[in-house]
Amino acid sequence: MRMIRVLQIASLGFALAAAGVVVAQEGAELKPANTRVDNLASLQRGARLYFNYCAGCHSLQYLRYSRLAEDLQLSEEQVLKNFAFTGAKIGDLAVSNLPAAKADEWFGKAPPDLSLEARAKGPDWIYNYLKAFYLDESRPSGWNNTVFPNVAMPNVLWELQGVQRAVYAPAKAGEEPRVERLELAAKGALSPMEFDEAARDLTAFLEYVGEPAKLKREAMGVWVVLYLGFFTLLAWLLKHEYWKDVH
Repeated sequence: MRMIRVLQIASLGFALAAAGVVVAQEGAELKPANTRVDNLASLQRGARLYFNYCAGCHSLQYLRYSRLAEDLQLSEEQVLKNFAFTGAKIGDLAVSNLPAAKADEWFGKAPPDLSLEARAKGPDWIYNYLKAFYLDESRPSGWNNTVFPNVAMPNVLWELQGVQRAVYAPAKAGEEPRVERLELAAKGALSPMEFDEAARDLTAFLEYVGEPAKLKREAMGVWVVLYLGFFTLLAWLLKHEYWKDVH
């Protein structure tokens, strides 16, 4: 049994290492997202963005609307009115209504569930990915992405971000052109600074979805550390009292 356990742990380690290599190969250097899952306003804004722009295709199969209401300090009525566009009830999971057959027809494959996306690829990857779309007429969707090249997903946030075009670096003979940078070709509803904040809010929300208990765990952790500090002091005073006459 011990050998089986060791093999399982080793396999998990190799899988995580391989996933890290894949993420590293997909895009260039990632800028830090600087998300904060303890920022309630950011999570609320991120939830609004997710359910308005992402939930039509992507599910959160491990998150219930009731848990969302509790953690984001929203009423059940607010959650159902603003987030549950599928006719779901407060106790239901946040699952998309997109039929799998239609997803295969429209995108070539079903859009992935995003419950664990932040844990699989990290907040920095998501943040940079959301900002890295550009027009590419060679792609079926009309869009490409510098962080995830040849991605099937279109830029669903283009109305907010605007339209970016790629500026290519000079290519040598026999080499494929490489995107050097992205330029804003048409303005969106948000300024670049505002869109950065929107991408950060959406990333923070997906980070929260990956581990909803993190909010309570971190808050409880402070009290645990204080308790351990007090207990250590009490134990030291008790030891000092027991041993003061030994010498």
